[in-house]
Amino acid sequence: MRRRALALAIVLLCTSAAAAAAPTHIPDRALTQAAQLREQALADNTGWQVVESLTTEVGPRMAGSEADARAVEWAKAKFKQLGFDKVWTEPVTFPKWERRSEHASVLGAHPQPLTITALGGSPAGTVEAEIVRFEGLDALKAAPEGSLAGKIAYVDFTMTRKRDGADYGIGGSVRSRGPSEAIRKGAVGFIMRSAGTDSHRMPHTGITRYDEGLTPVPSAALSGPDADQLNRLVARGPTRIRIALDCGWDGSYTSQNVIGEIIGRSLPKEVVVIGGHLDSWDLGTGAIDDGAGVGITMAAGHLIGQLKQAPKRTIRVIAFANEEQGLHGGKAYAAARVAAGEIVQQHIAAESDFGAGRIYAFNTGSGNPAESREATRQIGEALAPLGIEYRANEGGPGPDVGPLAAKGGAWAWLAQDGTDYFDLHHTPDDTLDKIDPKALAQNVAAYTVFAYLAAESEGSFGSEAKDVVPPKE
Repeated sequence: MRRRALALAIVLLCTSAAAAAAPTHIPDRALTQAAQLREQALADNTGWQVVESLTTEVGPRMAGSEADARAVEWAKAKFKQLGFDKVWTEPVTFPKWERRSEHASVLGAHPQPLTITALGGSPAGTVEAEIVRFEGLDALKAAPEGSLAGKIAYVDFTMTRKRDGADYGIGGSVRSRGPSEAIRKGAVGFIMRSAGTDSHRMPHTGITRYDEGLTPVPSAALSGPDADQLNRLVARGPTRIRIALDCGWDGSYTSQNVIGEIIGRSLPKEVVVIGGHLDSWDLGTGAIDDGAGVGITMAAGHLIGQLKQAPKRTIRVIAFANEEQGLHGGKAYAAARVAAGEIVQQHIAAESDFGAGRIYAFNTGSGNPAESREATRQIGEALAPLGIEYRANEGGPGPDVGPLAAKGGAWAWLAQDGTDYFDLHHTPDDTLDKIDPKALAQNVAAYTVFAYLAAESEGSFGSEAKDVVPPKE
């Protein structure tokens, strides 16, 4: 009897060890269902209807504004309208920045107006001074200490169009770090060529920051044509300009992450997270940034929720608060999961926040990526009919799921074609007409397939709790 019991225990132990060592994979029945979902999503217009509703009924929705509150109520109602099983909010508190007015002009022998926009975080103020042009951030850093005393620093870096938007890393650094560098050199103001790739007279806004211990100065972005005009004037000799900004911080504000769930049938506490950010800048209506991401992921959750049988795990769709001014919604969500000990329950997460261009590549990652290579490959095969290529060892988490990934959560990368994204990004031209409905439907299909198969996978994508600092936005 003891021998039989011992033998049975050994068999059970070996079976358990083999199961633990088995790679994560997707069952055949789930792959068959995903193929049907893919075709259904391509023919469905829910994603478009959601973006149209958000941009029309709410419009611009800068964090902390009256429209922010309306957007939260819109999202709660939309989740319920789309049939999500559970809808709730989680508070996100942050400093409130307001834009009231902005003007700039060339003074002296060639007086004329300049089209600018204040950078988020800039203080109010009016400055008149000669400008000093720099070709990039490194050139500004190399300027002698005190050389900009009483002058306005002007950084003239030009982004080029790339599918992955790689130049934004440089343009975004000019915007976020340039003002502090200018102040250290003695500047009384800062202007930059917009971090964008268009040639329209529409400047690109975006958040900037001032290093601790520095007194902030008025900081703004020029449209591309105005930067070109300023360059021609500088070539003719010393050029003096006037910048007048009425903007600044005004206390704090509490918004909400709005969350909708399709509850899983057998592992409801394990969640596949998808989402986009609900806020936008105030210049356009926030269609590509990030109404599209909200529409894509709400539609994906809705389509999965229409199945007769729910997926094994819960599909959680998040409309994140205030991504634009510091990833506040994503950080709050990650912190709440850490506090509740729920990181390992975040099966995998993906965010759509790069417009509405067609998705062309896919990958996943985690602290233990080898564990889920087979499942990732299978999902890649299910996405291939959409023109999406599985690219192992590429990609990374989206902005608002970055803090979750930094705490040990697994992530997925669904790379969108961003060739023209920075023509529109953070400008008045970010409007609904810029979205291609067919490309949007391809995105919905991709997120539907990914989320469903991730929720049905056998095994883990490698999430594990970590006590690390999230990456800077």
